[in-house]
Amino acid sequence: ALHRLDGKGEENVSGLIHHSDRGVQYASDEYVSLLHENNICISMTENGDPKENAIAERVNQTVKNELLKDIRFHSLAEIKDALKVAVEFYNTRRPHMSVDMMTPEEA
Repeated sequence: ALHRLDGKGEENVSGLIHHSDRGVQYASDEYVSLLHENNICISMTENGDPKENAIAERVNQTVKNELLKDIRFHSLAEIKDALKVAVEFYNTRRPHMSVDMMTPEEA
């Protein structure tokens, strides 16, 4: 499946997982259909409570508000590259209080 970026090209987004709460915008028929048309898996909390998937919510929060904050992206490729770097950092270099200040890799 292809996703057009700014009308300048197409990139394959098939196989991505879109995690969200049950916000009305994410649960709308139009949005869900768009995800399905692009072979994007849908992950949602059961009742909109972010605590139901605390691990995904915590990772998303750290990536968005700590590792990628204030970065302006111009393509899906830039986002993918930045996410690879962020996930690598999160797992191998960022200490976590929940595991006695070790990295997930060390734990």
